[in-house]
Amino acid sequence: MRRHRRARRKIVGTSVVPRMSVCRTGKHVYVQIIDDTKQVTLASASTLETVFRESEKKTNVDGVRELGKIAAERALAVSIKQVVFDRGGFCFHGRIKALADAAREAGLEF
Repeated sequence: MRRHRRARRKIVGTSVVPRMSVCRTGKHVYVQIIDDTKQVTLASASTLETVFRESEKKTNVDGVRELGKIAAERALAVSIKQVVFDRGGFCFHGRIKALADAAREAGLEF
């Protein structure tokens, strides 16, 4: 919680450059594109959705790469090209890094 609060002091999403928030649990990974000024979620993706489950990927590094692509496609569909990455207090390696790299490859700018 302290790591998350410390990171959130510096990271703020606006309507021009929203915040891409990542939450990693033991079983699933969730991604949201958030406008903090209006307090609205503009786009989201998670490993619970049928689009992800149809790809038959697991929530390991390979599966989270697919989730990053899905999240980037949804952000681009809402005409969001640039975001601020909020790792949610998680270390930037493994699944979190794979998700960020896949989103960058799919067209998002951090």
